[in-house]
Amino acid sequence: MPHLTARVPEARLAGREPALIAALTDAVAEVYGEWARGLVVVHLDGVPGGRWGIGGKAADDAAPAITFGIREAALTRPGGSEVAARLVAGLTEAVASVFGEQARGGTSVELVATPAGRAGRGGVISE
Repeated sequence: MPHLTARVPEARLAGREPALIAALTDAVAEVYGEWARGLVVVHLDGVPGGRWGIGGKAADDAAPAITFGIREAALTRPGGSEVAARLVAGLTEAVASVFGEQARGGTSVELVATPAGRAGRGGVISE
């Protein structure tokens, strides 16, 4: 199940939540296929003013930071590098579609690969 967390300065996020959730979900479905759409979980973390910093200074207009949880096997199989590149590009495009082109360059996407047997659902380890 793909999990995304988007951290966005609260002032930038307000009122854009539904659009960002839809755009990020669309981006994942574009890479994996429509079968994945119903499995995508998006968490939006609005960061209050003064609590985001870049270079030692508050940056209340920072571009979003996306963390995408993915199974390690998706990145280590043949073609895994292409999947990673498509996810980074697609998620960045989703952010730009909601926040504008100026957000593209500052948007960060981190793919966090989880090894088999290191995650679970409903109290049971997932493989």
